[in-house]
Formats: sequence, C-alpha cells, structure tokens
Amino acid sequence: MLSLRVAARAVGVGLPLAVIVAVVLARGRFPGRFVVNALVHLPLMLPPVVTGWLLLLVFGVEGPVGAWLAARFGVRLAFTEAGAALACGVMIFPLMVRAISLSVEAVDPRLEQAARTLGAHWIDRFLTITLPLAGPGVLAAAVMGYTASLGEFGAVITFAANIPGQTQTLPLAIFSALETPGGEVVAGRLALVSVCLALGGLVLAECLSPRRLK
Repeated sequence: MLSLRVAARAVGVGLPLAVIVAVVLARGRFPGRFVVNALVHLPLMLPPVVTGWLLLLVFGVEGPVGAWLAARFGVRLAFTEAGAALACGVMIFPLMVRAISLSVEAVDPRLEQAARTLGAHWIDRFLTITLPLAGPGVLAAAVMGYTASLGEFGAVITFAANIPGQTQTLPLAIFSALETPGGEVVAGRLALVSVCLALGGLVLAECLSPRRLK
C-alpha cells in the first residue's frame, strides 16, 4: 500500500507539470530549447543513485531548498514518504514528458491554427483541441509513470532511505528480504507481485496508446 501511495503522489504531482513541459517542447521554438530538453531527460541518463544524491544535496535538511522548506513551513522531505514520492516523480518525469510530447506532436497543428483564426485564445485551443486529442497519450504516460514508480529503487533508497512502514517501497522490501537469511520466499512473493503490476501497467499503457485508440 505504501508503494501504491508513493506512486500515486509521484504521478499526481508530476503529470500536470509534464503536460506543460511536453507542450512547450513539442510546440515551442525558442533559444535553448535543446538545453531544456536535455535537462528534462537527464534522469534517464544518470544512474538513479546519482539522482537520489543530487536530490539529497538540494532537498536534504542542509540543502538550500530543504533547509528553506523546513525553516519556513516545517516540511522535511528527505527520509520521508513524501521524499520517496519526490524521488519517484523525478525519475518518471522524463518518461511522461516523452510520451505526452509524442502525442502532442501527432495533433494536426492546422486544427489549432484554424481555431486561432476564429479568435480562440491559446488556453482555449489547448483545452478544447490539443489536450483532448492528446488525451490518450496523457493517460498512457500516467500509467507508465505509475508503473515505473512501483519499480524505482536507486533514487528512493538514496534520498528517502529504506525505513519499514515509511519509505520501504516494494523494490526496497525485496532488497531487504534478500538481505535477510531465509528471506527468499518473501522476496519471491514480492517479486511476483512486482512482475504482475509491471505487466498490468504495460498492457494498460499499450491499450491507451493513441495508435490503439484510432
């Protein structure tokens, strides 16, 4: 249940931002676009442990953002369930952006241009044309992100640690079981659950993909 909550928080917070970034990258033409695109997809290229360590430097109790959050709002992210969700959210963010960008790019820009000539504001064009047509891709991105969150290990254990009942998600529980003498049976059961969740998520994401819904 902890894993399901962490994944839900990661997708719930990250998906709206992923939609905005995906639209900007898919439709925007501005100086430095390739730099923004590289930064967005950087977590895919870095070892997850490095991403978790960078989060610890920034959002840890002594990090610039973490110290400010603690002093101003009394919020601590490192070694908490919220921190586990943040680590998962950062890792799945480029996956969601990529899937949504492909869906936005598949939307015929002439439809948006026609609406613009009729006086539709950009927010109206986005809400009534772009987003509905790219909707299947957004749903598929959410499912893929949720499923990927359930399997995230390196960034979570580095930033949120492996605390039973607080930050010990499914892959961390499997790791702990394998480190425990005689824990192979428990690890096997948890691994089976992980495989079933991953397969279910992949099948659902494929069913929601735009080409399947055409």
